[in-house]
Amino acid sequence: MAAPMERACSWLLRAATPARGYRARPLKHSLGAMYQPDPDDPNTPKWQLEPAYKAKMFGRYGSASGVDPAQLWPSPEQLREMEAEEREWYPGLREMEAALDEKEREEKRQRMQREKLIKAKMAKMPQLIAEWQQQKAARKQQVQEEKAQRARLVAKAHEHFGNKVNPSSPQFQELVQELGRKERKERKLLKKQQKEAAEQAAAKTIAPAPVSAGEDLAA
Repeated sequence: MAAPMERACSWLLRAATPARGYRARPLKHSLGAMYQPDPDDPNTPKWQLEPAYKAKMFGRYGSASGVDPAQLWPSPEQLREMEAEEREWYPGLREMEAALDEKEREEKRQRMQREKLIKAKMAKMPQLIAEWQQQKAARKQQVQEEKAQRARLVAKAHEHFGNKVNPSSPQFQELVQELGRKERKERKLLKKQQKEAAEQAAAKTIAPAPVSAGEDLAA
């Protein structure tokens, strides 16, 4: 029993004893050192050789970066492109004011045009309502006249066939249609005669009165 206890205690003592300290290899570059990309190294990323990265290095380390500030200034062509982009996306104050004024004028013009149209429609509203009422009354009168005409034709058909004939029979309906065509023809003829009589009366009114022989000699 004592032997196992001794082995356990010795293992605990060894585990509690600190091991020899680990000494790591020093870094090739210290964390505070400035990194300079090597243009001759094929492993150097391309973006680290571009002007944007050089500008970033100069902004961070200044002249210690070894970057010539003259290289960071855009070329004349790049300046023109930047100015064109700025004019397109960032207009000046005068351009913005002119655009706002033009927008306000256009909105005012559209508003006045809408108000003018509304006023014109409101002015015509009484006339439109009166015309609508007249059309409604005319349609109602027409429906009533058609109903009365239908009833009159049905009554005539009953007189012809008698009350024993079914009104929905083909013979009855054919007679009603024939009577309707006959009435329309008579109305058309009557209207034509009235028109001719009116024209003749108007012609007599306009025609000059005949001059007698005595009146002609006296003249």
